[in-house]
This record gives sequence, structure tokens and C-alpha cells, in this order.
Amino acid sequence: MDRLAAMAVFRRVVELGSFAGAARDLNMSNAATSKQIAALEAHLGAQLLHRTTRRLSLTETGRAVYERGVRLLDDLADLEQAVGTMEAKPRGTLRVNAPLSFGLAALGPMLPHFMDSYPDITVDLVMSDRLVDLVEEGFDVGIRIRTDLGDTSMIGRRIGGVKPVVCASPDYLARHGTPRVPEDLMDHECLHYTLSATGDEWHFFDASGNEKRIRVSGRLSANNGDVLRNAAVAGLGIWRTPDFLAEGEVAAGRLVPIDLGGYRLSDHSIFVIYPPARHLSPKVRAFVDFMVNVVGVRCNGRGAP
Repeated sequence: MDRLAAMAVFRRVVELGSFAGAARDLNMSNAATSKQIAALEAHLGAQLLHRTTRRLSLTETGRAVYERGVRLLDDLADLEQAVGTMEAKPRGTLRVNAPLSFGLAALGPMLPHFMDSYPDITVDLVMSDRLVDLVEEGFDVGIRIRTDLGDTSMIGRRIGGVKPVVCASPDYLARHGTPRVPEDLMDHECLHYTLSATGDEWHFFDASGNEKRIRVSGRLSANNGDVLRNAAVAGLGIWRTPDFLAEGEVAAGRLVPIDLGGYRLSDHSIFVIYPPARHLSPKVRAFVDFMVNVVGVRCNGRGAP
């Protein structure tokens, strides 16, 4: 006896309230339907249905078998659908949201490789430094850079780390002096990122993990890292930034990293996030895997995208 097939017949008999109705629905004969139920009862060693000339009703055991059997059959159907989804070819339009600076510096240059690997996917990349609601604005996936995901309904996967750096131009340091400890920053012009979770309070940690919070101030704040980078290079103040935004300017000597007596800023993580779904679509799965295997390897190998 095929137990799953017999359970599927039993389910339809219960849901349709008759052997004849289940037989028609399943394209079986009445005799075959009755035979399946009888075989299931014999296998379980219990009566599942009360049969009268007018109606069918479940026995107590039959109700328990029906309830658990429905879950079993539904779980099997979900599994089959999930496997089919995973095996399906990624295709369609993929809407991606990413922070502007990360999109320009890291994601944009890597997209040609992704699109070469998946020629049936069309990418719609929207870069913005404001906090975007993926569901409300119709995005499939988003990139977030933060210390943790926090309270969110999104599914998130960490793909790499970002180390923040405090830096300034040689001209600024020559004119104003170089801070030696975090407290010195309170006497300097500091460039402020307006979307920072900590606002104008910079959090430092010593080698033992003790935290020191320093409230900074400055005449320029902006919601975009590229604007602040240009301001830092122009000598307008001290800049706290993810290292991938400053590495080119540091290598060229236009910005100088500042050692604040061994104190460090808290590291950030790069997350790829997407709305929860019972079955992840092939195009989203392909992009998430790409971010982990390509972007994540680069981040973890170099410490920055």
C-alpha cells in the first residue's frame, strides 16, 4: 500500500464528505477509493470513519489522523515546491536597494559579473542613503551597513565586515593639530553623518572592550558619505567613515588615519536583507549567494569592500 496515496484519498473523502465525491475529484472508481481507505485502516489498526447510508463522520482516531495527515501532505507539497523553485532558472527583474556610497564603490563594479552569470535577470538598482521600506517600495533585496540588524521583519544575512576609521586631511591636521585620545575630538571640527544610528555621539572602545562615548560637533553634516569625503579632503574637519570610502584617499595621501590612543570605533557589518517568504525566488537566491560568495569574500579578505 502506498501510505501517502491512501492518506491523500482519506483527506479528500473527509473534505468532500463522501466516497463518491472523492472518487470523482481524484478520477478514481468508487471501489478503488473504498479499497484505499480500508487498506489505510487495516495498516493503522483503527477505524477512521463512521459510515451510514446518509453520511460519513470521523472517529476520534480518524480526526487525529486527518489533522496530522493534512500537515504531512502540505509539508510534502511545500518541500516539492521548494525544490522546484531552487531548481528553476533565475529570471525576471530584480529590484535592489543599496546605500549610495556602497553602491558606487563596491556593488556597482561587481554587477557586471553578476549579470554575466545570470543573463535572464534584469537588475534595477536604486541607491539611496535614506532608510527604505523594501516591501512598501517594491524592492526584492536591500543592502544595509550597521552594527546589527536590530528590530526588523526582514530576513538578513551577514556578508562581510566594515572597519570604521577616523581620518582628516594633512592640511587640517597641520592647522589644528592631531587629536591623541577620543576626548580631544570635542575641540575639533567633526564631519557628521546625519543618518548615523548614534547621531553626533561617537562610540569608542579600548582593548578591554570598555566603551567611551564622545559627543562631537562641527559645522557640516550630510546624509551622504561622498559629500563628507570631499569635505574631509578639502580640510573641513575630521571624518569618521567606513574604511572602504577612505582607502583611496588614504593611499593617495589626501587623508591621514588618526590613532586615538588605541581606542577603536565599533565595527559594522554588511547585510543583505529581503522580505520573508515561504519560498525564496531563484533570482533573490542567486543575488544573495552572489553577495555572500563574491562581495563577502572580498570584504572578509581585505577588511572592506
